Amino acid sequence: MMLKINAVKLREDARLPSRATDGSAGADLYAACDEHITEIGPHETVLVHTGLAFEIPDGYVGLVFARSSLGTKRGLAPANKVGVIDSDYRGEVMVSLHNHTDITQKIENGERVAQLVIVPYLKAEYVETDSLGETDRGSGGFGSTGTK
Repeated sequence: MMLKINAVKLREDARLPSRATDGSAGADLYAACDEHITEIGPHETVLVHTGLAFEIPDGYVGLVFARSSLGTKRGLAPANKVGVIDSDYRGEVMVSLHNHTDITQKIENGERVAQLVIVPYLKAEYVETDSLGETDRGSGGFGSTGTK
């Protein structure tokens, strides 16, 4: 199934997301920098523009993930780890890119900076109750699954 997502270019040089292969879950997001190059200082976070706004259907969410090559080779990854684009958001999508290294990194206009995955989600209603169902783990907390 191919889901169609409407996109508006907010600037002429913006590029629509594209998947590298037929098996790619994520579509690359491209930088649309005001300057030809955006500099990200050591341990600094910068909002990188994509120049795009999307119309994500109700019941779906856009998740913005790191590109593995930027993260492992250059130490650049989304500051919030996973960005969330809600279906009712219509503003420009930007990537909050963090430089985990001790050297200044440069992002060029048109460079791939993150990847976008569109996934369905379930809307949940949260109901207050006096108790929860029992499990073997119970309220063991972080790291408790390997303690038996």
